[in-house]
Amino acid sequence: MNDIGRARAILKENAALTCAFVRGEEIWTSAERGVKPLVALAEEGKRLQGFSCADRVVGRAAALLYVLLGAKEVQAEVLSRAGEEVFKAHKTAYGCDIFTERIVNRAGTGLCPMELATEGISDPAEGFHAIRKKLKELEGGGRLLSLKGKVPE
Repeated sequence: MNDIGRARAILKENAALTCAFVRGEEIWTSAERGVKPLVALAEEGKRLQGFSCADRVVGRAAALLYVLLGAKEVQAEVLSRAGEEVFKAHKTAYGCDIFTERIVNRAGTGLCPMELATEGISDPAEGFHAIRKKLKELEGGGRLLSLKGKVPE
């Protein structure tokens, strides 16, 4: 099985995980929701160069972060039109199970706050700053949680 197949299988086998990144024998996973795992990687100075990534939900904000982190490819269970636009513009390989117009907030009452924060942004670095600012607002200014370590095969 190739790396993207392995990443997808990891998510399928463990419903608690939100994303999985695979590059050969190297596997990173997270159960944190939203863009937090990607922001944590960026804050820690890590990259996803050469990694195949599987994620539950990818909108513009997550797509900008995947591009910023240098992901080789991203497979989303749900991908928004804005996320697709980012991947196309930055020539990042992608796929999805379900394609949607937009990502809604967890309450289902409107657009996801990260999507609102990155609306109209196409530059990954600019997107990262907008996302961090919005997360700090939502979390009361604390440092973001880190990625939950490596999972052995």
